[in-house]
Amino acid sequence: MPASLPADPPHARSLTDVVPQTLAAIEGASEWFAPASSVVLFVVDGLGASNLAARAGHARFLSAAGGKKDVARTVFPSTTATALTGLLTGADAGQHGIVGYRARVPGTDHIANQLRGWETDGLPATWQRAPRLTARGDVPFFVVSKSEYERTGFTASTMGGADFVGEDDLQRRVERAADLAASHPGSFVYVYANDLDAVGHRRGWQSDEWIAALEDVDAAARRLVSHATPGTGVVLTADHGMVDVPRHRQVLIDDASPLVEGVRLVGGEPRMLHLYTEPGAASGVHTAWMDAEGHRSWVLTREDAVAAGLFGEHVDAEVLPRIGDVLVAARAGIAYYDDRVADKSAQRMVGQHGSLTPEERVVPLIRLGAFAPAR
Repeated sequence: MPASLPADPPHARSLTDVVPQTLAAIEGASEWFAPASSVVLFVVDGLGASNLAARAGHARFLSAAGGKKDVARTVFPSTTATALTGLLTGADAGQHGIVGYRARVPGTDHIANQLRGWETDGLPATWQRAPRLTARGDVPFFVVSKSEYERTGFTASTMGGADFVGEDDLQRRVERAADLAASHPGSFVYVYANDLDAVGHRRGWQSDEWIAALEDVDAAARRLVSHATPGTGVVLTADHGMVDVPRHRQVLIDDASPLVEGVRLVGGEPRMLHLYTEPGAASGVHTAWMDAEGHRSWVLTREDAVAAGLFGEHVDAEVLPRIGDVLVAARAGIAYYDDRVADKSAQRMVGQHGSLTPEERVVPLIRLGAFAPAR
């Protein structure tokens, strides 16, 4: 049997409920937030609650604004494609279908990238299956992000219906978000920052470069609040946290490894593998991985994961075959790589995420502006 799955903090909110609750706040009917004339949701890619706490001295504005209980639990897998889709649809992966970073296209031997797959892998517009909250029509929606994201398939699948405003400088980006909220009463403004995640992947979250990026985020949050009108509610959250995995902690799988026997395709990402097996081989693959890696990873069959509710309370029949026959979620500070692939560039990553550890799954949920709690 796999090791017991970790329990989420009892006070953690669900990331998939954040947007519905902020929208309710515009109507004065939120269970989480005070009434607001407009809302700005500031999403910082890659900022875990434990990462923020460990570097609190470099993020004094956010650390002062948020407490230990101001957190949310992100989705599984704890990766950008799954989390942002859940955030912007209010649905779990079992419904929206983005079950990880890379997943099998059912009925094929093709593994699709679910962040860039609309451009690189020919994913259809219907691949993301849940209605977008940005397309409701009764609330003005704005997305303020880097210009390069405007016409991507992922943006269309998760944010279609919103007005996109491109701004490449983070400080100006948050000013634009505040201005949009002020000039369009009753609006929802989503502002996204990815630099922290990019630096974390490249250099690790414990690097000086990551600290500098965190200081930029903290300054941007302060600037956002200072530019927001008194009635604007502001929330800062993230899609996932991050753990550092140095090169010597990488687990390389090659043709000589018994762990590839019966495995037809490998998807997911280094800390959360989807293993797609040959017909009839799932049980043997599960046993082999449990015996070899069960001491440092959660190893589950697809049925185990679905029964545990990791992909939500219900997994639609169309989504089920996108999930690996066997899942391997790292518990220790390791990352798995299929060393048989020609492109080894991914092995240069330091910061990692995707698994079930609190460092990856617990993210800040900091209330600012009109949402700030009384002190």
